[in-house]
Amino acid sequence: MDGVPEPHTGWTFLTNHARVLAAIADNHNARIRDIAAHCRLTERAVQKIIADLEQDGYLSHTREGRTNTYRIDPGKVLRHPAEAGLTVASLLSLLAEDEADRASVTGGPGRPHAPA
Repeated sequence: MDGVPEPHTGWTFLTNHARVLAAIADNHNARIRDIAAHCRLTERAVQKIIADLEQDGYLSHTREGRTNTYRIDPGKVLRHPAEAGLTVASLLSLLAEDEADRASVTGGPGRPHAPA
């Protein structure tokens, strides 16, 4: 089926919720289609994740014409007890720092590190 990302098997370090939140942090006006492509998820999965994040207060949106503008609550504390006290802003700053490092090393965002 065209437009559906390749499935991933096995575990990963980041949840899909974290990936979607980071994509929205990069572009507060991102379309669901673009978020899905960036995160390698289906549009339906992204819609569900956004609904989860909004329901728990991590994210809100306003509709401006045909565009959604998302707002992240940077002070919201992460859910898992092991991350007690860690905020969304802390998580996003770690992810943004990594993305910036990858872009400067490889010449573009999202590309793998050059071999050492």
